[in-house]
Amino acid sequence: MSGKFEPKTKVELDPPKDDPISLDYLAKCDGTHEGYPTYVAIKGTIFDVTGNKAYAPGASYSVFAGKDASRALAQSSLKPEECRPDWEDLSDDHKKVLNDWFTFFSKRYNIKGKVATA
Repeated sequence: MSGKFEPKTKVELDPPKDDPISLDYLAKCDGTHEGYPTYVAIKGTIFDVTGNKAYAPGASYSVFAGKDASRALAQSSLKPEECRPDWEDLSDDHKKVLNDWFTFFSKRYNIKGKVATA
């Protein structure tokens, strides 16, 4: 199973960071604010997806940009109202899907920090 989520081409990732990032800052990282990166958070961990056109405004996965999209990813949903951080109440099957997405992202995108909880 270790190769299941491996990218087709090797990705050199920076060491993961655990800097606290506010929800206000994360919201500006949605691809629409010049000078800001594009971030997607999963289970409170923030991934830098800048440069992936799929997360650009109007693109297929832009709904995830600038927020913790855990619930939507777990449910394979592109609905904006599902892009929220609460996922603990989901079924075990959905939690497995979410964990698979976390693994997928962690092999492709730099971890920039954690959603600040204060």
